Amino acid sequence: MADTSVYELRTYHAAPGRLADLEARFRDHTMALFRKHGIEVVGFWRPLDEPDCQNTLIYVLRFPSRSNGSECWKAFQSDPAWIEAKRQSEVDGVLAESIDSVFMEPTDFSPIR
Repeated sequence: MADTSVYELRTYHAAPGRLADLEARFRDHTMALFRKHGIEVVGFWRPLDEPDCQNTLIYVLRFPSRSNGSECWKAFQSDPAWIEAKRQSEVDGVLAESIDSVFMEPTDFSPIR
């Protein structure tokens, strides 16, 4: 049976001077909550070139289906532990000025298919 997984590419544009705080929130809180809610992380990346290396965090998630991804995100975002971690991490202001999200499917010639 063919793998019908979908992937979500997420790009976070951190507020000035807040990239390290954003990464700490992922490291210290978000990763455990992702596991709790069935969100599979493929990987995280930092751009190497200016100016993106100063404020950008990129990651990819894998879900069995797009509807599953939506369900996982809904559960994650309503989790009291996430709400509190987000609140505490943003006492001095938001960590991300914007977040781009793109759901993707592999092409038929993709090695991950």
